[in-house]
Amino acid sequence: MKFNFFKNQDPNFQTYTQEYLEGLFLVINRLDKNEIQKTLDELIKLKKRHGRLFLLGVGGSAANCSHAVNDFRKICGIEAYAPVDNVSELTARTNDDGWETVFIEWLKTSRLNKKDAVLIFSVGGGSLDGRVSNNLVKALEYSRGVGALILGIVGRNGGFTKKTAKACIMVPVIRDDKITPYTESFQAVIWHLLVNFPGLAEN
Repeated sequence: MKFNFFKNQDPNFQTYTQEYLEGLFLVINRLDKNEIQKTLDELIKLKKRHGRLFLLGVGGSAANCSHAVNDFRKICGIEAYAPVDNVSELTARTNDDGWETVFIEWLKTSRLNKKDAVLIFSVGGGSLDGRVSNNLVKALEYSRGVGALILGIVGRNGGFTKKTAKACIMVPVIRDDKITPYTESFQAVIWHLLVNFPGLAEN
């Protein structure tokens, strides 16, 4: 029997759902596979040198960081951390020192070094004008200063992450009003692609 999922549904629902799903296909077809390969190569080298991976993001991207840390640790055997997982330290630093420095101070205490890598999940990638994810910008500046590898999965024009990363996977902009949901959705798609790559996965 053939089912019509949209039967008896509101026409606006049909149009919206169709356009949203078609947008996902457009994003997939426009992803830069060379940047994905570069990211995989860098993660493989990170694993071989026993470097640590620090995942930074805010909002929905922060939640993605928590999930991704689990996969990089469990599936790939990479020592990985997300500062947002320690809500006590995160809120204490925000309360005492301000939101802008929560990531850079966390990285300093973790003694980030040139063996390590920072992976940014962000819709905008951070902005030097201080209006967008300035805490990510400060963390990126510090990471660059100590010689750590910088990677990113970002949207829009990539922001400061794109400018500083050795490899940066851009989620293509299909519609301006869908930048955030598509970017945060594809962060998950892409990191699952990465951690399950045969040359990186071990479990």
